[in-house]
Order: sequence, then C-alpha cells, then structure tokens
Amino acid sequence: MAESNYDKGEVFSKRVRAGKRTYFFDVKTTRSDDYYITITESKKRFEDGNYVKHKIFLYKEDFNKFMEAFTETVNHVKSDLMPEYDFDEYSNNNQE
Repeated sequence: MAESNYDKGEVFSKRVRAGKRTYFFDVKTTRSDDYYITITESKKRFEDGNYVKHKIFLYKEDFNKFMEAFTETVNHVKSDLMPEYDFDEYSNNNQE
C-alpha cells in the first residue's frame, strides 16, 4: 500500500543529465494534498556499477529562501570567482 501512495504522490518530474551524474527534480504531494520538492543526485559507482543517490527534501515554506540563496551562490561563482568562464559551454555541447 505504501508503494501505491508513493506512485500517486509524484506529480511532476524533470531529469537533468550532467556528465556522470543525473539530477532529478520531483514535485510530490503529501496525504493532505500539500506539495514538496525532492532533488536527487544519482551517480553510478565505478567500482561496482551500483547507483549512489543523495536526496534533498525542499518544503514550500523554504522555496523562496532556497531559490534566493541558490541564485546568489551561482551568481557569485559566475561573476566574482569565474567571470571569464563560458558557463554555456556544456549547454552548447548538448545541443549539437
């Protein structure tokens, strides 16, 4: 029964392949029809071929704080630490 509740709980999913890692952004619903996001990093281990997953649960009351901190952090790296780097390099490779 818990498995069917899990299946009903996922309402949206976005996968991002990033080299040896894959990120999943999933919107899920609780039993009380509330929403939260899980961010999962999945990486295949070289040694045994198994996948290692790390998951973050992000709740609606933290969405704005999370986005603000994430955006500020990315912008700091792009503009202050690595202003000469072409961050579109990998996006352009994926389109070809």
